[in-house]
Amino acid sequence: MLSRLCAGEGLFTAAGDAVARACGGRSGRLLAGVFMVASMITAVLSLDATVVLLTPVVFATAARLGVRPRPHVYATAHLANSASLLLPVSNLTNLLAFAASGLTFTRFAALMAPAWLLVIGIEYAVFRRFFAADLADGVSSPTRTGQVDVPVFTLAVLALTLAGFAVTSFAGINPAWAALAGALILATRALHQRRTSVRELAGAVSPLFCLFVLALGIVVKAVIDNGLDTGAGHLLPHGSSLPALLAVAIVAAALANMINNLPAILALLPILAPGGPGPVLAALLGVNLGPNLTYVGSLATLLWRRILHEHDTDSALDDFTRLGLMTVPATLVAATMALWAMLHAIGG
Repeated sequence: MLSRLCAGEGLFTAAGDAVARACGGRSGRLLAGVFMVASMITAVLSLDATVVLLTPVVFATAARLGVRPRPHVYATAHLANSASLLLPVSNLTNLLAFAASGLTFTRFAALMAPAWLLVIGIEYAVFRRFFAADLADGVSSPTRTGQVDVPVFTLAVLALTLAGFAVTSFAGINPAWAALAGALILATRALHQRRTSVRELAGAVSPLFCLFVLALGIVVKAVIDNGLDTGAGHLLPHGSSLPALLAVAIVAAALANMINNLPAILALLPILAPGGPGPVLAALLGVNLGPNLTYVGSLATLLWRRILHEHDTDSALDDFTRLGLMTVPATLVAATMALWAMLHAIGG
């Protein structure tokens, strides 16, 4: 709901306009801007906001500047998964892992921050090389439009909501209450200005998706109780050594590409949680980074493909897979090493 309200306030359009003006007529700068905006939106407003709300804005921005949209819209797909490592609220898988880890909101973010930065940097370097031909074209014939006003009130509410995540965590309160407070402020304003309705707000909560997640959790729990926990417990290594964390991350990434990242993390958490936050966060690295290898790895990627079709654009399977092969192994290893280093530096 918070993401939808921010979109209604023009936050995503303003972000696209700022990136377009800052690129200085260079397609490479536009890619850098998309990386920064997509990474922040994914971290604060979740990966679904990046895929569903930012991707159409990126298409419009690319058309406005007369550049090929391919590198920039592929960036939203990859960063929706890989840039969702930072905060518990960045991804539903994060919320599940956060609940099982026993960490506070701020300690979770501190442990994941170096991995988040490393992953974004690796992705950007690979994208510059992979899409070199598309980026070399530069800006051809930009369309002149007026400057979009920055929604200052919305940004202020979003900043306070983000601060509220940390405050509620320190107080032992579920961060959902901070998100609810931010959503209620923006919803009240939008309803007063008649820019939305109660029905639209209820739909933004995605109640059917919540029901789907509940049903999925029940099914996975039944599978675990009937033998999966025993088998997987023998397969997965124990402890928080670097080889153990790497093995957990690799298994989680493989499982995400076989059965999707949500059931994968639901299946792994009961097995790994007794080992402490290290194995739990390593599994999270696997289920968040692994889906960049295949279309079926996450629901966000499937939604992204649907949006591409709506814009008469297709994502070639060979391109998506080759890009995944260039990014997933490198980011998985780098992020796991960063997590291991942070666990030793500040502890779980």
